[in-house]
Amino acid sequence: MSNVPQVKIPATYIRGGTSKGVFFNLTDLPERCQVAGEARDNILLRVIGSPDPYGKQTDGMGGATSSTSKTVIVAKSELADHDVDYLFGQVAIDKGFVDWSGNCGNLTAAVGSFAIYSGLIDAGRIPENGVCTVRIWQANIKKTIIAQVPITNGEVQETGDFELDGVTFPAAEVPVEFIEPVDPSEAMFPTGNVVDELEVPEIGTFKVTMISAGIPTIFLNAEDLGFTGTELQDDINNDEKTLARFEKIRAYGALKMGLITDVSEALARQHTPKVAIVSPAKSYQSSSGKQINTTDIDLNVRALSMGKLHHAMMGTAAVAIGAAAAIPGTLVNIAAGGGHCSSVTFGHPSGTLKVGAQASLVDNRWIVNKAIMSRSARILMEGYVRVPGDSF
Repeated sequence: MSNVPQVKIPATYIRGGTSKGVFFNLTDLPERCQVAGEARDNILLRVIGSPDPYGKQTDGMGGATSSTSKTVIVAKSELADHDVDYLFGQVAIDKGFVDWSGNCGNLTAAVGSFAIYSGLIDAGRIPENGVCTVRIWQANIKKTIIAQVPITNGEVQETGDFELDGVTFPAAEVPVEFIEPVDPSEAMFPTGNVVDELEVPEIGTFKVTMISAGIPTIFLNAEDLGFTGTELQDDINNDEKTLARFEKIRAYGALKMGLITDVSEALARQHTPKVAIVSPAKSYQSSSGKQINTTDIDLNVRALSMGKLHHAMMGTAAVAIGAAAAIPGTLVNIAAGGGHCSSVTFGHPSGTLKVGAQASLVDNRWIVNKAIMSRSARILMEGYVRVPGDSF
């Protein structure tokens, strides 16, 4: 019987927002895994425990959901006015691939604290007490993100009384700013329209807002799909026909957005675009039993990630929600009541979230200067992960 020794790699397991993932310092990875390619993908798949036909990721660090099947690689940045480069890999659960097409906004909140703990931030920029501004270059989407990390007695403060729906325990608040989530030279609305008609063969034609801000996202009216907009995970994730319907809508939306050239390519691009349904504010009971009243929110949003309804809201999708809400005429803006919305509080399956965005009309094109939200982060474990030496 063959015996291949395991390789141990320094790693940190961190919750960021409503997600958690395995974080690596780039230089701690085996040399051939420090660059894009098959070796890097394979080692991350093995760390997380994919592909797993059982859908459990029992033999890895993954938690068998899109929110917990994540990896992050951080390196000291060579870019001016940036501290670190942040590369995010969304690991498929039952398939053997890592999707590098987008960012994870939730884990962004943990990048700052990881960078400080790892010695990637100059000591002179870390106050004894106060806030350390960590300037992050998001390498997947080539965008700047600013994380304001609280510091107490010279160390990252992780505990506190900030509550984030979708996270059980309170923690320290980490404000995160997504700077120019859409490059001014790029089209925020790929078709040039704030609302389009999306034809999906054998399913129907729907009004959609397709936006590339934070992460490419397709918004639909919940009512047009037969939903109320107050659904929880079990209402959707236990229905394979409904999930297949959403996936087909997502594939044809990706095609219309120009993200793929053939609908078959959507299978290998599960992380983007996201698909979400919106509805005007309605009361509901969250998955934790918390009562959300109409007066608590401006609208309801439910989003799917990696083929399943998300238990809360992806951070990058929240950026898309904030940006779309700030622009009159989008489905998100209409659901929120229309008019000028510099910030909105929306309901999601686990509760509520507030997101703000600064949008302006320049030369008949909408520009979003930045989007802002608060998250939290906490290191859960640090040490080493081990993988068989022949797995990469």
